[in-house]
Amino acid sequence: MTDRDFQRYLQAKRTVDDRALDETLLDRIGTELVARARDRDGPIRILEVGAGIGTMIQRFVDRDLFPAGDIEYVAVDVDDANVRTMRRRIPEWAETRGFDVGDGRNIVVSGADRTLSIEPVEAEATAFVAGDPRAWDLLIGAALLDVLGLDRVPTLLSGLGPEGLCYFPITFDGATRFLPAESADRAVERYYHRHMDAKPGGDSRAGDHALELLQARSDATILGAAGSDWIVRPEQAAYPADEAYFLSYILGTVEAAVGELDRDDDLPDGVLEDWLARRRRQLAAGELVYHTHQLDLLGRID
Repeated sequence: MTDRDFQRYLQAKRTVDDRALDETLLDRIGTELVARARDRDGPIRILEVGAGIGTMIQRFVDRDLFPAGDIEYVAVDVDDANVRTMRRRIPEWAETRGFDVGDGRNIVVSGADRTLSIEPVEAEATAFVAGDPRAWDLLIGAALLDVLGLDRVPTLLSGLGPEGLCYFPITFDGATRFLPAESADRAVERYYHRHMDAKPGGDSRAGDHALELLQARSDATILGAAGSDWIVRPEQAAYPADEAYFLSYILGTVEAAVGELDRDDDLPDGVLEDWLARRRRQLAAGELVYHTHQLDLLGRID
């Protein structure tokens, strides 16, 4: 088993996510938020659940998606280590961008025409929404619905204000591929997805199922749906940024998941171990390619 630093993994996948996310949907969010800010006196309120270490906040700032004025951004994660890391790294990052930063209960990031107040919260997502009276303009849940459970989505959406937006990017949707192709690939993939489906709230087809859920709601309008596949590949036998660590972590996740299951003759003892050993050699040599199919979903709840 390889090193399992989850916070480093979340940081490493920032560049992978940046390539994957559909830019048209991100731009649509920015346009919608600007229009809302123009029509009101109070702050824009954004809730992110499963916020990790705050990379979506960085992305919104870097892409200039926040409108002018006051923005309240509540970043909820169930993992206290993620929340602690977010509270440490966001002020450091904002200062390198030249913002004024105040670090009290909330992290206040101020620029020329806007003030972003970030509230990191350690909590379970649906419990937080059920217990907080605020009405949100935008709900974000990135790389979340395949582990949270679609049965919790109605509770999350209940926290939105009138015509509130919901954004579920990087939603896993049923395909995991490694290259070069190996004879054991399909069996490893089946067991990996089977493990995902067996976990409480797990769903290896969460993208399709979330799209179906929103499509079926009479109060929902789907503003956009697009692919957001992770594709990690080497260039000249090297991976960009910290993406070699990202791939190492993914292989460790596959190892842990498939290793927990009773396996039939299609993946006998020793085959998984040999497959992992070859994949790790390919990673070390700068030869391994990884591809995962995902969806970005943007909707409005009327």
